[in-house]
Amino acid sequence: MEKKNVFLKIEYDGTNFYGWQRQPRMRTVQGELEQVLSVVCNTDIKINGTSRTDAGVHALGQQASFEAEFGIPVERIPLAANNLLAGGKMAGCGDVRIISAEVVPEGFHARFDAKGKQYIYKIRCADEPDIFLKNYRYQMTEHLDVSVMREAAKYIVGTHDFKCFQASGGEEKETTVRTVYDLEIIETVTDAVKEMPSGAADRRRRIVQDIEIRISGDGFLYNMVRIITGTLVEVGLGKKKPEDIPAVIESLDRQNAGHTAPPQGLYLAEVYYDRV
Repeated sequence: MEKKNVFLKIEYDGTNFYGWQRQPRMRTVQGELEQVLSVVCNTDIKINGTSRTDAGVHALGQQASFEAEFGIPVERIPLAANNLLAGGKMAGCGDVRIISAEVVPEGFHARFDAKGKQYIYKIRCADEPDIFLKNYRYQMTEHLDVSVMREAAKYIVGTHDFKCFQASGGEEKETTVRTVYDLEIIETVTDAVKEMPSGAADRRRRIVQDIEIRISGDGFLYNMVRIITGTLVEVGLGKKKPEDIPAVIESLDRQNAGHTAPPQGLYLAEVYYDRV
């Protein structure tokens, strides 16, 4: 059999995983996929992912690659793997799914050949939390001033030393200089009336503010997107001013940036390549 280099696109709900990277005795996305792919391909499979997402972080467009000799046609890998990932249920769906699989040239590496990524961070502001969104949003009871958050975001776009937005504990990097290509903040406001229990005399307005922060760049430091989000949230709450951001970045000091937003609002949306 000929060795093939396979490129995968993957989506997952990170709620019940201890992150992407394989860990002994822990359920991880990488570990789960390698176990299933080894069964499907009838050989030991080790995959290389583009982003080592943390526990609770989701992915709409994670990418991975692996090289191996196997007999199953590459285009059939998603169907066979997803059936196992879903527990063999005919109409079921697991919490990780291979969207596509294709053969790529020898030497291509999903992580090292990536040119950039886009992350999406989702926030829900409402007077009461939504229990069904607890694993998929950063939920707040205070509303945010998106106009000042957008002003602050302008200072983050560009090439900077982003050491102030790096958490300790990550992989040591040669440099903390990164380029943020774009940082877009999208707001949707829903103004609804909340019905009170039967017989109640009043009805309350319920204003829900949904915010998406979309950030793309050539690479991101450990927890960089979550710390940027936390910093922008503090601007939106009036705890920081937009014009404070340049000094925060120039300080290179993590303590000057905002809090680290929780993992459940973060989604790896897309990975960029020159040729794939």
